[in-house]
Amino acid sequence: EVHLVESGGGLVQAGGSLRLSCAASGFTFDGYAIGWFRQAPGKEREGIYCISPRHEARYYADSVNGRFTMSTDNAKNTVYLEMNSLKPEDTAVYYCAVRVLGRGKSWYPCADYDYWGQGTQVTVSS
Repeated sequence: EVHLVESGGGLVQAGGSLRLSCAASGFTFDGYAIGWFRQAPGKEREGIYCISPRHEARYYADSVNGRFTMSTDNAKNTVYLEMNSLKPEDTAVYYCAVRVLGRGKSWYPCADYDYWGQGTQVTVSS
């Protein structure tokens, strides 16, 4: 069973940094597209960072370009989202998710992935 657990969220001042973690159990990230998404109050969920299964291609939203970076640790079966220069508009619940490729599915677009974690709250104060 695919299981994802996010952690690392919290309250931070504008300009600060956080590192979110997404630990997988029941499967390994190999062969899956991986993404980070967020949903702010009253807004639709948006894909902010997605990578292809072999990590040869990645997408990141303009809003996080140059500030957020995704990395993976295969030994720990964990992916991370390093978030720097945080802004109040980054306040949201952050989710990691994976997509199973094949049958016409691609890693892109960075949306509507197959398996999701429960989310972790990030709040950035001004």
